[in-house]
Amino acid sequence: MIEVTASAARHLLDLLEEKDISPAEKGLRLFVEKGGCAGMSYAMKIDAPAEGDAIFTRDEARVFVDAESLVYLDGCHLDYVEALNDSGFKIGNPNAARSCGCGTSFEPARPGNAADEATVPDEGEMCGSGKN
Repeated sequence: MIEVTASAARHLLDLLEEKDISPAEKGLRLFVEKGGCAGMSYAMKIDAPAEGDAIFTRDEARVFVDAESLVYLDGCHLDYVEALNDSGFKIGNPNAARSCGCGTSFEPARPGNAADEATVPDEGEMCGSGKN
């Protein structure tokens, strides 16, 4: 289960409207991929649902997650935050043992994962800061 906040749903619907895309056709695909300074990176794109996707809906806005990514994202919440220095979709992930300072990558809390061999910055440290 992924919680989509009202703010995230509203901004996703606005984004789709700007691109003249019906929310019945497409939504936000949320997935993870290997990489980033903490081992796994969050990725998002506007996409159509695919067979086998978990679909999470709020106020007609839909978020699609493939089965492989859902292992890492189950229980998270997707929000949209507006701040002076950093606005955008943000993921709160209870499955992350630690997150990179940039908030776009994380180390999964599962043993034996790809992040075990990665150099992970201290909590709150910026990506690429050079500290090992």
